[in-house]
Order: sequence, then structure tokens, then C-alpha cells
Amino acid sequence: MAKLTKKQKVANSKFDKTQIYSLDEAAKLVKEVTSVNFDATVDLAVRLAVDPRKADQMVRGVVSLPHGTGKDIKVLAIVTPDKEAEAKEAGADYVGLDEYLQKIKEGWTDVDVIVTMPSVMGKLGPLGRILGPRGLMPNPKTGTVTMDIGKAVSAVKAGKIDFKVDKTGIVHAGIGKVSFDANKIADNAREILQTIIKLKPATAKGEYMKSVFISSTMSPGIGVDVKSF
Repeated sequence: MAKLTKKQKVANSKFDKTQIYSLDEAAKLVKEVTSVNFDATVDLAVRLAVDPRKADQMVRGVVSLPHGTGKDIKVLAIVTPDKEAEAKEAGADYVGLDEYLQKIKEGWTDVDVIVTMPSVMGKLGPLGRILGPRGLMPNPKTGTVTMDIGKAVSAVKAGKIDFKVDKTGIVHAGIGKVSFDANKIADNAREILQTIIKLKPATAKGEYMKSVFISSTMSPGIGVDVKSF
């Protein structure tokens, strides 16, 4: 078993790993137990009582965090020339069509979100093997395939994120930065948790949310009482 560093020991001494905390308490604690010298991302991990292998138990959704993610989201808008001005005005970092399709084909994926139009999806389809594994393939369900390009870009820039349960039944999501006020961390967490609750599959049996943990980059996970939200 690896030895704990001095910082890890200090962090672990600030809370009880065997205890679960209210969401507000956990939001305060995650700031206290973070010791890295950069603005760490705050992560939420929710274990659900679902079987992602079954189509009717796949939990996937979109949520707009009230206080944003704290991250500068790089957005690529792959659009026809008549939509380029709209995308640029909304704050897209990269705007174009064929030149970016070629760059992606050559392996370039230095963006966080890709927004496009229904008429362009046919050209993006063949790039699925590159974009799919990186979670970059636009999807109408997440609002990234739309004719309202300006609205889609603005929403992503403002803190709109999409999430889905992984093959182990866990939803992972970045919900802010350690520099955020504890109330803002709790607000963001509450927004995505309530959204996940609304997405409970009709076929999910028993207790839906099995556990919830909040952590930051390299910090221990803090258990959250599901009943607290």
C-alpha cells in the first residue's frame, strides 16, 4: 500500500471517510481538503442502480450549470458560410467547414465541444471513429446539432454540459472549480443531481442513487447524503 503524503494526511484529517455529509457541507469540505497549487476542478460522481447495457436504462442528459464550469470551453462550429457570422458573434473559438473536417481527419481534436447543423452531419459521420471516443460527436439530444447555432454556442460557453452514465453505472461530471464559493459548488451540484433524478428510467428498480461523491483534482472523495438534496 502506497504511503500517504503529508498533504494527503492533512486532507484526510479534515473529514471522516466513513461519514456522509449534506451537500452544503461537502461543498465546503472539498475546498478545505484540496491542497494542489492550481485551481482544481471539482468533480461529481454518482453511482446509479441501472444497467447501462440495456437501452431503456441508459441515463443521459444535458444541464446548464447556474454558475458555469469555471473552464474556458473551446467551441468549434462546423457550419455553412451563411452561419459563420452567427457562430462567431456567439463566441465560437473556431468556425468553418471543410478545412476543419480535414483537420479532424488528420487527427486534430483540440476542442471541448463541436456544434454543427443537421445538413452537415453527413460529412461528420465518417469522422465518428475519431470524435466518438473523445465524446466530441455532435448529437441532437444534447443540442449540438441545430439550426440555432448562436444559441447553441452561447449555451455551451455559459456552462451547459452533457453527461451520461458509463459502463460501470457511474455518472461523472465537472461541476466547477475549487476557487468557486462553496454555495456555487453546491448549487451546480444540486442542478445536475436534480436533473439525474428526473431522468430515472422507468425500469430502474430499488434505490436509484446508490452513492454520491464530491472530490477535486487529487483530493479524497467526500460522501454526500442523497437525502440532503
